Amino acid sequence: MDKKLGRESGDSEKLITYIVDRAGHDLRYAIDSSKLQKELGWKPSLQFEEGLEKTVDWYLDNSEWLNNVTSGEYQKYYLKQYKETR
Repeated sequence: MDKKLGRESGDSEKLITYIVDRAGHDLRYAIDSSKLQKELGWKPSLQFEEGLEKTVDWYLDNSEWLNNVTSGEYQKYYLKQYKETR
């Protein structure tokens, strides 16, 4: 990802902060798709790494959208659209 983001190799990894987690805490984030597969015949269309790369590409290709969301600019739209009338 560093190459894709124009960073020096290893720069992204330096941003990771490892912490001690509560025992069993990570289980709540594990995805078990067996019920989806069994009952609906669903199968993932991408491997995790490919999906991650496509996600990063989307954000890089849509930087204006990302800037509006992270700046809070989008909230002006909602205030205008849903302004209370009294």
